[in-house]
Amino acid sequence: MAKEPVRVLVTGAAEKTVALVGQIGYALVPMIARGVMLGTDQPVILHMLDIPPAAEALNGVKMELVDAAFPLLKGVVATTDAVEACTGVNIAVMVGGFPRKEGMERKDVMSKNVAIYKSQASALEKHAAANCKVLVVANPANTNALILKEFAPSIPEKNITCLTRLDHNRALGQVSERLNVPVSNVKNVIIWGNHSSTQYPDVNHATLTTSAGEKPVRQIVADDEWLHGEFITTVQQRGAAIIKARKLSSALVLLVTTYVIGSLELRRALGFLWVYTLMGRTMCQLGLFIHSLSLAAMEIGQLCKGVCRLTSCITSACYLNRPPQCLPIDDLSRKKLDLTAEELTEEKALAYSCLT
Repeated sequence: MAKEPVRVLVTGAAEKTVALVGQIGYALVPMIARGVMLGTDQPVILHMLDIPPAAEALNGVKMELVDAAFPLLKGVVATTDAVEACTGVNIAVMVGGFPRKEGMERKDVMSKNVAIYKSQASALEKHAAANCKVLVVANPANTNALILKEFAPSIPEKNITCLTRLDHNRALGQVSERLNVPVSNVKNVIIWGNHSSTQYPDVNHATLTTSAGEKPVRQIVADDEWLHGEFITTVQQRGAAIIKARKLSSALVLLVTTYVIGSLELRRALGFLWVYTLMGRTMCQLGLFIHSLSLAAMEIGQLCKGVCRLTSCITSACYLNRPPQCLPIDDLSRKKLDLTAEELTEEKALAYSCLT
């Protein structure tokens, strides 16, 4: 029996910056239409939302999708109206956001994004399908996801995430290059905290598959100075480095977007809706809503996954293919975690101040 179509929303909302008809959204929608995200047997109906000045260009994207005659594409909704765009959607990929421009204060940018995500969250709250899943791509991703959660309270917290998988992949790539090994041989690198320059790439639990079995990455690298310095800063600042080199932001984020959502859907029956595992106990990252942290766990040097010191905010978390376990956290890691926690808390306060 043929499957019912899944309605997928892709947003592009930014003043004078058309995210959907830009490089990320424009490349993302045909990948969804041809089954890269949800599988080659899953029909889809695409919902595309953008700002009014982009209406003509958005209609051009719709024409291209129709012309491509994707067998899985059962319909296209192209609109500048949030209610129409959000009606009945099962998955929402929030690509759009207001970029920081020269001369703008941080609060100005936050205020723009708070308004965007409040509006779109309200539309999802009232009109999306039950159990809708939401992935926030636009920066500041963690805080945008938090605002969305605030104004779409009926969407389960576990169904709202921000995309930090790209940071995880960047960390894997740096270790792979350093050791001159296939990236598929490296696993269990962890990214903690904000999707920003305070994020903490952690290799303390990472392993490398060798002919002699699994070996700790720290042991094989054998260079703590690099691991504590250049490795961390390279991952933290990789996005800025790509923009400097390409004069454009990284479009490869769209590949990670489709990769992650497709994997999540395959694990719906397991109950861990926002978990991706390569095999066995492989760890991966997604930004998830966290309520509080056991201070006692911190004091004894252990951090429990799924439990974090960040009160009511979205933080990058590491998950296994089973309920989260406690991992040992050393002194350096605690300092890095405190730093990114402080930034997330400040961002949360700034975002909420924009609501008043």
